[in-house]
Amino acid sequence: MREVDLHVLDDIPGKSTKSWNLFSKQELIDVIDKCNNLSAPGPDRLTWSHIKSIIRNKECIFKFLDITNAYINLGYWPFHFKISTMVVIPKPNKSTFNSSKSYRPIVLLNTIGKLFKKMIGEHLQFHTISNNFIHHSQLEGLKQRSTMNVSVVLIHIIHLGWIKNLIMSTLAFDITQFFSSLNHQLLPLIIDKAGLNQKISNFSRII
Repeated sequence: MREVDLHVLDDIPGKSTKSWNLFSKQELIDVIDKCNNLSAPGPDRLTWSHIKSIIRNKECIFKFLDITNAYINLGYWPFHFKISTMVVIPKPNKSTFNSSKSYRPIVLLNTIGKLFKKMIGEHLQFHTISNNFIHHSQLEGLKQRSTMNVSVVLIHIIHLGWIKNLIMSTLAFDITQFFSSLNHQLLPLIIDKAGLNQKISNFSRII
């Protein structure tokens, strides 16, 4: 892993630490309702329709919640949730398939682990936004934000430039392998700055 200067965060003011509430039944239901039943399962061979059927049982749904809360409290993430199956599928509308660029690798993780990650992600987003840690210009991957918001902001900036008789242009770029390159020394420090509970910082070190 490439070394990172951890002092890059020194100038960022830290937010006040907020308590981390336990996951609720409604949170689990809201997350799983958005999961597509047609998604291919991972090594556990469980589909989303299987999970949805299981949590119809009141006792089962509370067991799911107990397990998710325990992972956070203990700072533990099971090894089998890190195991994946890779499926290589051909890209559509290709004239030839004699090049690796003609194929797209799809990584399939265990479905139960994906469910827990989705719940944790929703929880994290709520805490960071409510603590005003997410910059207002961050539009991707957030609730109630969409491509439409990006278009409106971009058009607004262009119009401001025209008012000032400036020549406007747009530069777009993609950061390849951003998430897989995320530095795990820096991540807990960012979480601390965001005002998240220490148990979340500990959890981020092992997931």
